[in-house]
Parts: sequence; structure tokens; C-alpha cells
Amino acid sequence: MILQRLEHIFGAAADPGQAAPMRAYMRNRFEFLGITSVPRRELTLDVLRGTPRPGEADLLATARACWALPEREYQYFACDYLRKHAAVLTPAAVPVLRELITTKSWWDTVDTLAANVCGPLVAAHPALVSTMDTWTAPGTDLWLVRTALLHQLRYRDRTDRARLFDYCERWSAEPDFFIRKGIGWALREYAKSDPAGVREFVTAHPGLSPLSVREALKNLG
Repeated sequence: MILQRLEHIFGAAADPGQAAPMRAYMRNRFEFLGITSVPRRELTLDVLRGTPRPGEADLLATARACWALPEREYQYFACDYLRKHAAVLTPAAVPVLRELITTKSWWDTVDTLAANVCGPLVAAHPALVSTMDTWTAPGTDLWLVRTALLHQLRYRDRTDRARLFDYCERWSAEPDFFIRKGIGWALREYAKSDPAGVREFVTAHPGLSPLSVREALKNLG
């Protein structure tokens, strides 16, 4: 039901004039309907108006169905839907989340899933920290690594400092831009709670990339 409403409402709002620059901004990796963020969120409210709170199975099925559609706005809807109902997810959701993170992967969906879906899920089910550890093992898909780096982004003073620093150190030599940026972003957010700890970590790890250091210390002067 939701998927039919979604395709009808989003399809009617498609704007080919907006789709071209949106596609170009994403390096032509995805097709777009041409619905920018503000109207898309308003349309999302229309899609969900009057619908019941989903159970985990329905939530994940809807997300996977959105991922199967060609236009990127449907994946954005899925991310927003998962974020809104992240509290209903259990460890059983991990295989589907892994699938979403590693399929049609780019920062725009991965970052939302990392900080706003995986993060709350791990916080609610602490045993899942072992999954984050697995996702930072050598040879892992780099988008899973970025997810693990960023999953504590909203934790502030609840951050597992040792685990965050371990992940950052483990991947500090990785040349990929998104990993280096992710390390810096994760450290910058944690610095809001522990600026001295982040300064100390950066000083003690001269092997961090200039990008990671610049991002980590961005708000520390």
C-alpha cells in the first residue's frame, strides 16, 4: 500500500528540469525524479498520512522495495522511513541494513543509515558492537567501514571512546576519500564531548591523513 502511494505521489511531482542537475551533483551515478529535499519531505508526510506504524518486517520490506526502484528519491524515502521507525528494529534487521549499505552505495544514503539507523540499533542492542567490529575488519566493503566509523555520530558523551579511536587508527592509512573524511567527521563530533581526548589522539597518530586531521580539529581552533 505504501509503495503504491509513494510511486503515485512522488511520480506526480517529478520535475525533469530539476532531475538533470541533481543527477550531475551525484556524478551521474543515479537517476532522479527531480524532487528536492524540502518538497520531498512534505510529500513523504502525504505518503505516510493515516498509515499504521510498521512492524519490522514491513519496514524492511518497504525499504528493500524502494532500493529496487531506479530513482534516488525512493531510496531517500526509505532512509527517512527507517530513521523514523528505527526503534522497531532488532538485530534481525542487520542483514537487510548491510544489503542497503552495500547496494547503490554513496554517502547520501550510507551516512543516514549509519548515524540514524545503525547507531540507534546498536545503542539499543549493545551486542551488535561485534557487528561494527566485523565491519571494520581488513578487506571489508569500504561503505561498511564508513558506517561503523559513523554509527556513534549522535552518541556524544555515550561514545565508546576506545572503540572509536581503534577504528580510526585501524583505517588511518586508507587512501579512500570517504574513509578519511569519515574518520575526521567522527572525531570532530566526538570532540564536542571530549576535545582534549581528540586532540591527544590526533597528536599521538601522525599517520592520520591531513584531511582527517583537518576535519577532526575543525572546531577546536
